[in-house]
Amino acid sequence: MGDGLRKPGALQDFLSEPDPEVMAEILVAFANTDGGTLVLGMDREGQPVGVDPQEAEDALARALARCRPPVVTRWEQMEWEGRTLVLLHVPRSPDLHSLADGRVLIRRGAENRPLEGREIQQLAATKSVGDHEAEPVSGATREDLDDEIIAEYLAKREARQRRRIAGSVDEHLVEIGALTPQGQPTVAGLLLFGKQPQRFLPHSGLVFVKFPGTSLQGEGGLPGYARREEIGGPLARIIERAWEVVWEEMQIGAVVRGLEREERPEYPPFAVREAIVNAVCHRDYRLRGRRIEVRKFADRLEVISPGGLPGHITLDNIVQEHYSRNPRIVSGLFYWGYIEELGLGIDRMIEEMARAGHPPPKFQATPFSFTVILYNRQERPPLPAREAGMNERQLKALQYVREHGRITNREYQQLCPDVSPETLRLDLADLVRRGILLKIGDKRGTYYILK
Repeated sequence: MGDGLRKPGALQDFLSEPDPEVMAEILVAFANTDGGTLVLGMDREGQPVGVDPQEAEDALARALARCRPPVVTRWEQMEWEGRTLVLLHVPRSPDLHSLADGRVLIRRGAENRPLEGREIQQLAATKSVGDHEAEPVSGATREDLDDEIIAEYLAKREARQRRRIAGSVDEHLVEIGALTPQGQPTVAGLLLFGKQPQRFLPHSGLVFVKFPGTSLQGEGGLPGYARREEIGGPLARIIERAWEVVWEEMQIGAVVRGLEREERPEYPPFAVREAIVNAVCHRDYRLRGRRIEVRKFADRLEVISPGGLPGHITLDNIVQEHYSRNPRIVSGLFYWGYIEELGLGIDRMIEEMARAGHPPPKFQATPFSFTVILYNRQERPPLPAREAGMNERQLKALQYVREHGRITNREYQQLCPDVSPETLRLDLADLVRRGILLKIGDKRGTYYILK
C-alpha cells in the first residue's frame, strides 16, 4: 500500500476497528463489483492504528453470517509501521450477494451503494453468464507466457504498491488469475502476458482505420481509407501501439499566448488514451470474429468495443458507476499503470474534452457493442491553464457564465440537480478562491461573474 494507494477507493477500503455490520456491507459490495481488499487496523486517512487478529477473526465470522450467500475471503496478516494489520482479499464473485436484510450492494468509488430492482436483475443476468477471463485457454501452456512482460508488470506493481510481492512468480500469477492452480494460462493471463495471444485468441487484437472524409465511403461511394493497421500482442502493447498510431495521425494546432507558442493536439491525449484503455479493459472477449476498432474520420474519432455494457451499467449511470466485465484484466492494467484511478476515467474524459473546448464525448450502446465518439470541432475557446483541475460541475458553471454573463446558486442547482446545495456552494467558493469568478451581492441576491 504505497502512498498513492493509501486511501479508500473502488478496490480497497479501511476500517480502524472491525465492525461486523460495516464489514458485511463492504464484503458484499466488493464481491458484487470488481472485488477488493478490506484493511482492518487502518484509519480512513491511510494511517495504521493496528488491530487484534483474534478480534478481527471473530468480527469476520459475524460479518460473513450477514452475507447471503457467504462471501469468499482470503486472510492476510502483516506488520505496517509497527502495527498489525489484517487484509481481507475478496475476489469478484460469480454469485449475486445480498445482506441479511435483503439489500444488494455494489461499490461506487469509495462508497457502497444499494441497487434497485431493475439494476439487480441486470447484475444477476451478467453474473449468470460466467467468468470467461478466468477460464483456461485450450492448448496454451506456461511457455506461452512472456517472462519479460511478466517481469515488467511485477516491477510496475511493486513500485505502485510500494512493497515487494511475496512468493514465487507463478504463485503470484495463480493469485491474480493469470494461471489456473494447475499451471495453465487463463484468458486473462494470456491476454496480459502472452507471447502471441492472438494465436489462441485471434479476435483479441485492435484495428486502426483512418478515413479521409466523414464517412466510410471514398470517392464515388467506394470504400476507401487512408491507413489501416492491425495491432496485436499482449494488452499493454496493444494500448501503447494504438496510442502511437492515433498520435501519428493527430493534427497538431498552435496558439500564441503572449510571447509563448502553445501546441494543441486535435483531441485531448487523456481522452483518447482513456477511450482505448476502456475498450481493451471492458470488451467482451467471448465474442469472436470482431476486434476493437479505432476509426479516425476528418471530424471525429470512434472507438468501438465488442460487447454491450456490463453488469448494472447503463448510458444513464455510466459516469457515476463502475463495473468491470474483466476484473482481472482491469486490475492487471491498473497496477501496470494504464489506469490512474478506477471509476474516474469517464469523468475525466468528459472534463478534458470540455476543457479543450470540444463537445462532450458521445456514448452509444447496443447489445453487442459500445462506442465512444470524440468530436474535434471547437465549440468554444479552450479553458486557460489556471482553470485546470476543475471538476465537471465547475466546468458546466463556467460555460453557463460565459453564455449568460452570470450564475446564481439557484441556477447552478438547476444545472446539477443531483448534487447537494452544500457541495455546489463549495464549488463556487473554490472558483472565487482561484480568482476565476467574482462574487457579487449577499445572501439571496448573490450571483457570480467572471473576474
